[in-house]
Amino acid sequence: MKLNILVAGCLFTAAVAMPAAAETIIYTAELNGSSEEPSNMSPALGTATVTIDTELRTMRVEESFSGLLAETTASHIHCCTSVPNTGLAGVATPMPAFPGFPLDVTAGSHDQTLDMNVDSSYNPPFLAANGGSAVNAFNTLVAGLDSGTAYANIHTSEFPGGEIRGFLAPIPEPESYAMLLGGLGLLSVMVRRRRV
Repeated sequence: MKLNILVAGCLFTAAVAMPAAAETIIYTAELNGSSEEPSNMSPALGTATVTIDTELRTMRVEESFSGLLAETTASHIHCCTSVPNTGLAGVATPMPAFPGFPLDVTAGSHDQTLDMNVDSSYNPPFLAANGGSAVNAFNTLVAGLDSGTAYANIHTSEFPGGEIRGFLAPIPEPESYAMLLGGLGLLSVMVRRRRV
């Protein structure tokens, strides 16, 4: 009986957790001066949300920021550091900033979707380091986002190396929560049965 419950619970959890077709992955980061390397005392804060569509090979970048000590000069994604959530890396996306990003301001927001199938969506040295192929560059960037080795960075005239940044991390998909809840439910049934 216990084995049947365990098998049924595992099958249910697996069925609920299976994505129909994983097409989008969302990454987020809180941007601040203490996350810079070296860290700084900037009071500025920001957020970055990056949405990758793996089927269409697009990347939507949404950023908002305020309180910068100087005017913006650049904004882009760096990839890939050698250790997750720390270190420095070269710029992966267009230089000096995403097309249409507000420059010469201390607060603002930006929302744009890039076609990652085209070379102009990458910094030329990043593209070259990936065999000159947009497909390879995209795969490297997504791997960096998945592993915590890519970060969003906003540069200003006072902080040319970056005033605020944050490492991008994936948001768990609903399927992950379903699997967790299913496992917890199964565990509670097993514990209850043992007490009886």
